[in-house]
Amino acid sequence: MKKPVIVDTTLRDGEQAAGVEFTVQEKIKIARLLADAGVGEIEVGTPAAGKFEKEAIKKIVSQGLNARLIGWNRAVKDDIDASISCGLNSVAISLPVSDIQIKYKLRKGRGFVIERLKRAIGYAKSHKLYVIAGAEDASRADFGFLAEYVKTIEKEGGERFRFCDTVGILEPFRLFDVLKRLLKNVKIDFEIHTHNDFGLATANALAGIGAGAKFVDTTVIGLGERAGNAGLEEVVLSLSEIYKADAGIKIKKLPAISRFVSLASGRPIPADKPIVGKACFLHESGIHQDGVVKKPLNYEPFDPGSIGSRSRIVVGKLSGRAAVRSILNKFGVEPDSDCLANVLSRAQERSLYLKHYLNDADIYRLYRKIIVS
Repeated sequence: MKKPVIVDTTLRDGEQAAGVEFTVQEKIKIARLLADAGVGEIEVGTPAAGKFEKEAIKKIVSQGLNARLIGWNRAVKDDIDASISCGLNSVAISLPVSDIQIKYKLRKGRGFVIERLKRAIGYAKSHKLYVIAGAEDASRADFGFLAEYVKTIEKEGGERFRFCDTVGILEPFRLFDVLKRLLKNVKIDFEIHTHNDFGLATANALAGIGAGAKFVDTTVIGLGERAGNAGLEEVVLSLSEIYKADAGIKIKKLPAISRFVSLASGRPIPADKPIVGKACFLHESGIHQDGVVKKPLNYEPFDPGSIGSRSRIVVGKLSGRAAVRSILNKFGVEPDSDCLANVLSRAQERSLYLKHYLNDADIYRLYRKIIVS
């Protein structure tokens, strides 16, 4: 799989999540964190959305970040002018392409979409802007019309095409097939933008890269409309560990970025969130614990140290002796079989009562109680 360019849209699509409102300073910090981590392109927001958005974007532009900064626009002159006024030289221009949205959102026809696309690209290019032309709801579009849309982008001088699975209805095999067919006879670069309505955003993003997408859209912790988008951390680690493809991201910076976006957005990171959830490297099951004690690779898909994390064995109802022995060994204790069985039994009872696992200190305290009783 070829190395893709990460396009992070936390500051645009991520902030469109219901109840997420970043302050100007938060947007600046997120942009800086992303750029420092090596994210090559950042969609910084929608300039036409109002004065607060414009203020934030202008300040982000003034930071001199080592990343392409992109403003999102409807395919209208005023939106593009708003991007220009913020100092942006790259724009994403979006138009609906499915008959559903053309009819019920635009209340127009396909011809209107093509003409609006031509005009918008022409206007942007007349101002020497880098143009990304997005196809909203591409996954529900008529294939023939979508092909016409892509060819129009190429003919009018747009730099690339963004395929948007706007309501997250595609699955990886179909997405791969559609993109391969769609781009068979064009040379334009393309970008994949996926949503997580059926839990397939990351899988679809990877399928898009496999089909030849040079650019892939992400958001930190998968933040975004409805069920969110493909998570930056999921896409980057999948590329790195599964496909051995380097996306140029400083992986150890991902947990800190995730924590800040979680705090700024008011969206807690679920314990089992892939890559950055606090339970990702916790082991409580006895069979797994025995395997991890012998060699972590038995039950860990990648080295947690690569993202600044670590393995942890905790004790619960289903834990075994290997876990207790491993923990007590950390305190310089080598328990005999009777002591080991006693500590494990009490730990299992305690965890069941608490409905929570016990950590190293808890286990050592139980051991001390046993030996002094």
